[in-house]
Amino acid sequence: MSAKSQHNNILLAIAGFVTVIIIVALIGFLALDRQPDTIQGQVEVSEYRVSSKVPGRILELRVKEGDYVKVGDTLAILDAPEVRAKMEQAQSAESAAAALELKAQNGAREEQVRGAFNVLQQAKAGLEIAEKSYNRVQRLYDEGVMSAQKRDEAYANYKAMEAQMKAAQSQYDMAVNGARVEDKMAAAAQVGRARGAVREVNSYIHETVQVAQMEGEVADIYPKVGELVGTGSPIMSIAVMDDMWGTFNVREDQLNGMKVGSEFSAFVPAFNKEVKMKVYYLKDQGSYAVWKATKTNGQYDLKTFEVKARPVEKLDGLRPGMSLIIK
Repeated sequence: MSAKSQHNNILLAIAGFVTVIIIVALIGFLALDRQPDTIQGQVEVSEYRVSSKVPGRILELRVKEGDYVKVGDTLAILDAPEVRAKMEQAQSAESAAAALELKAQNGAREEQVRGAFNVLQQAKAGLEIAEKSYNRVQRLYDEGVMSAQKRDEAYANYKAMEAQMKAAQSQYDMAVNGARVEDKMAAAAQVGRARGAVREVNSYIHETVQVAQMEGEVADIYPKVGELVGTGSPIMSIAVMDDMWGTFNVREDQLNGMKVGSEFSAFVPAFNKEVKMKVYYLKDQGSYAVWKATKTNGQYDLKTFEVKARPVEKLDGLRPGMSLIIK
């Protein structure tokens, strides 16, 4: 082979190598530089869990998963026999307290009042006789006929009958007036306490019938009919379809000036259309979240932000879990 042929072969090899490099560079340029960044998020909605303050057994489920409920609709009915027993106890305690209050307000019975009145009349009669006897003895003593001892005995008897009459008067007044003011207040307080217990148990009874507090769609039902649920255990979840938003995880170099109040367009693959969204929440996810070093030597890092945005206009059929694409 001549030197000229070898030289041509070397040139061809170099030209081929350069051509390969150029083709690879063009492919990389077209594939990487021309491909726009894509940020994927998803639709989310607010949910609240339905639970009871009292433990019980699921007696009936009035709704199914996927049903749309309005405020006040019955969702589930629980059987709680312990609460019914407590209601009977509370009602009995209220009746007993009311009876004691009535007794305190009405005072003594009529027979007791009449008895105290008769004792008072007897004491007054005894006092009248003792007073007359003392006056006679006093006159005889003044005339020198009666001794001082007899006069003192008559005076002591008169004072004793006077004290007895006052005691009888007090007993009669107490029978007429009834219980003391403090006793009446204590009886009234006992009634209030018993009524409060009845109201408390009533609130527990109302908890055995669970009703919807907000309008929405039944997302999940956890227990089955016949199963026991504890205090505060979730029975079902309700998705509030009117409170819907999209959540995105965006690197800070992709924010492009995105801030609270700004608007952008997101593509909804489920409907093959764009939806306009408005940012209402933006917060960094902390150092524990996904990050990307801009240089291999770790000169500085790029944080990831959680961005939440609501649709500016309602899109019929948009449901939680659907994808949202930002380019």
